Amino acid sequence: MFKAVFRDARLWYRIIDALSSLIDEGTIKISDDGLRLRAMDPSKIAMIDFEMPRDAFDEYQCDGELTIGLNFDELKNIVKRGSAKEKVQLEVPPGGGRLKVILKDKASRSFALPLIDVEYEELPTPSLSFNVKATVLADVFEDALKDVELVSDYVKLEGRSNAIVVRGQSDKGEVEATLTSETGALLELEVKEESVASYSLEYLMDMVKANKAAEVATLEFSSGMPLSLTFPIPGGGTIRYYLAPRLEE
Repeated sequence: MFKAVFRDARLWYRIIDALSSLIDEGTIKISDDGLRLRAMDPSKIAMIDFEMPRDAFDEYQCDGELTIGLNFDELKNIVKRGSAKEKVQLEVPPGGGRLKVILKDKASRSFALPLIDVEYEELPTPSLSFNVKATVLADVFEDALKDVELVSDYVKLEGRSNAIVVRGQSDKGEVEATLTSETGALLELEVKEESVASYSLEYLMDMVKANKAAEVATLEFSSGMPLSLTFPIPGGGTIRYYLAPRLEE
C-alpha cells in the first residue's frame, strides 16, 4: 500500500513533464524515505536522477518498499488536468496493478493508470569531479540556449573566474551570452580551473523544461567531461540530469 498527497497538481505536472522529456517509461522506487527514479535515456547519452523526499508531501504512507513501472506520457496527460489550486493524491492499492491519481479541490476526480513492466536496472550515482560549479537563474539559462539554437545544434559552455559563457557557432553565425553576478543571472560560482565543454543542444533543451518546476539551476562541468544539471524543486526534491559531452571534430 502506498499513498501520498502533493500540495500542487500544476507543479506535479511540471515535474512529470520534466521526467518525460528524456524517458517515455521508467520505474519509480518507493520507500519510507520517498520517491526515487534514476534512468538512462534510450540512446545512453543522458541520465536522469529524480528524488522526492517524503517531507515534500502533505501526506505520505508507504507499507514496505516497492517499485512501479509507469508510462510518463500517459501520467503527464492525467495530471495536466489539474490546477495549482488542486492537490494530487497518488495511490497504489494492495495488490498493485495500477496507480490511482486523484485531483482534489471542490470536486474529487479519480483516474486509474495501469502499471507496466519496465526493465529495471539499479544504476549507480556517477562518480564525477567538476572544476566548475555555477548556480544560475533557470529561465535566463534557457533563454541563452534558445539564442544558441538559432545558429547551432550544440552549445559550448565556458566557465571563467567571474562568468559563465554560453556560446554557439556555425556557418549561420555566432551567438554568445555571458552570465555574471553583476547582471543578476549568476547566483553562485566556484571555479577550480577554467573549463570549456560542448553538449548537444537538443538534449539540453529537453532538460531545461525542468525550469518550469524550479527557479534556479546548478551547472557542473569540466573540459571535455559530462555535464551535471540540477534543478531544486520548491518544497523539497531535485531533478538532476547528466549529459555526455559532444566530441569535438
